[in-house]
Amino acid sequence: MNLRPTAAVLSIFACVLVLASVSPLRAEQAGDGSIVVNGELKQWHKVTLSLQGPFAKEKDTAPNPFTDYRFNVRFRHASGSPDYVVPGYFAADGDAANSSADAGTTWRAHLSPDKEGEWTYTVSFRKGPLAALDHDETGAVVSPYDGKTGTFQVGPSDKSGRDLRAEGRLQYVGKHYLRFAGSGRYFMKAGADAPETLLGYRDFDGTVAMKEKRVPLKTWGPHLKDWREGDPTWQNGKGKGLIGAINYLSGTGCNVFSFLTYNAGGDGDNVWPFVDRDDKLHYDCSKLDQWGIVFDHGTQQGMYLHFKLQETENDDNRQGKEAGKVSESLDGGDVGVSRKLYCRELVARFGHELALNWNLGEENTQTTEQQVAMAKYIRQCDPYHHSIVVHTFPGDQDKVYRPLLKANAGLTGTSLQNSDIKDTHVQVVKWVRESSKAGTPWIVAFDESGSAAHGQCPDLGYRGFDGKDSDGKMIYTEHEVRRQTLWGALMAGGAGVEYYFGYKFAENDLVCEDWRSRDNSWRYCHIALDFFNQQKIPFWEMVSADELIGNTSHDNSKYCFAKPDDVYLAYLPYGGTTTLDLSAAAGDYKVMWFNPRTGGELQAGSVSTVSGGKSVQVGTPPAADKEDWLCVIRRS
Repeated sequence: MNLRPTAAVLSIFACVLVLASVSPLRAEQAGDGSIVVNGELKQWHKVTLSLQGPFAKEKDTAPNPFTDYRFNVRFRHASGSPDYVVPGYFAADGDAANSSADAGTTWRAHLSPDKEGEWTYTVSFRKGPLAALDHDETGAVVSPYDGKTGTFQVGPSDKSGRDLRAEGRLQYVGKHYLRFAGSGRYFMKAGADAPETLLGYRDFDGTVAMKEKRVPLKTWGPHLKDWREGDPTWQNGKGKGLIGAINYLSGTGCNVFSFLTYNAGGDGDNVWPFVDRDDKLHYDCSKLDQWGIVFDHGTQQGMYLHFKLQETENDDNRQGKEAGKVSESLDGGDVGVSRKLYCRELVARFGHELALNWNLGEENTQTTEQQVAMAKYIRQCDPYHHSIVVHTFPGDQDKVYRPLLKANAGLTGTSLQNSDIKDTHVQVVKWVRESSKAGTPWIVAFDESGSAAHGQCPDLGYRGFDGKDSDGKMIYTEHEVRRQTLWGALMAGGAGVEYYFGYKFAENDLVCEDWRSRDNSWRYCHIALDFFNQQKIPFWEMVSADELIGNTSHDNSKYCFAKPDDVYLAYLPYGGTTTLDLSAAAGDYKVMWFNPRTGGELQAGSVSTVSGGKSVQVGTPPAADKEDWLCVIRRS
């Protein structure tokens, strides 16, 4: 019997061997180390360096592409400054937003270059257990990637208007307001703090509603009509609703929106950056690329990005201990492996955005030591030194903020919350002054004014809203919010406001998909921001001076904001008049009035000029005596 195979069989067998051995190798072949620098190579624009590096899959464990490879790129301007070490990240196939790929050889780093001219890049690529979490040059060199270098040219930005690439990166400069590095303009914000589940969006890959009946995934359907031809999408038209929502909010004149990037175990339980809810060491490349499309569009629409990194239900290990299970928290609140990786990944993927803050957590309950350690680690990761803030419960402000000021924790601001809008003004005055005394002037913003039930109410008339909540209880309206939250914060030296939507309304903090529910309030925000910018008010040099108009308790009867000997603003929530103590001032001052309800030009009132050296009467506004007016007293 002849057992020798025929030539045909041998040929087939050989083909099978070749396919079995070669095809997988080709599919999983490591990158050749080639580098492409692309994007708009212009000042302040997003520049992306893509390296063809080691092949990896999102769920790999040996090595884990997120923890065990440290890919950094040093970007240095030819002048020697700036000189940034930018953390990079695993980007699957380089087009994961569209392909949903979970594997590939693309590794990326983003730069938003401060200057025109020549830039040099140098790649550092190391490998070792948890090497990505180490800021030192540890780990084994990964060849042929480590040490690769090259240059590229950056030209001038061609942007203008609201696009933040026309103004540059917002920076903390030791004052109570951030300043654009390009234009030098100081920044004041107003916009949306809700919904906190903004990223719980059905068009994002890997996004699941754990509380489907109470908190379904968003469609952002009401804002589909606000998407414009030429705006970004992914996967053949996904993303239009959320992109449209950002267009709408930007179009109202507002300039900020906020969002949780991790809410597992929280009220929404539908947002996390991981491949799976409980796998905190492997990240979803396609989902995060899709987030990045939204954030990039926000920057182009003039929006400040408020990253809330966790919420009270998952910021420490209380919930897990009480339930007798593994907590949703990252390292029980400590800066361990999962928290370090979380901070690094967010900085690497989104730190190039020009206007943002890292908020350590919503209603944060970590210890002071944990907060200080987390802020320190973020600073070490973030080459751009974005503002770091923290938010806490209304009754815990002294408990949380005083130790942080005393510890010189490296925070640059605070995100305030109260239980009643009437407390907004006095609380901003307090923390502006307390942080100044401590030697670290904080960016003090009011991001959640009003009760949890109500916050910022819908506009009167929106879907029949008549000033009553879902229980039929009459509450304050948008007009009181304008008086006490918006102008109460700004006239106290606050850096701005964000509006939280209370749970007693249909369009609330968890399920809101229609920002038009507060259309009038956004208009009032725009009017306020326009006033400070158009009238060239030097707000960054001004302080709360309520005592000059007889308000020694900083209550809501009237507010004064002043740069002594130059400009005094007196806000009268219900019209009328006031005296102004100019006994320490010299010279003559022109008196004009601004309408916070309609905006427009300054108007003359009953008194046209006053002189320093004494207390003076500013007169009455031009009309609507019982409505709110802002008196502008400026040196002639």
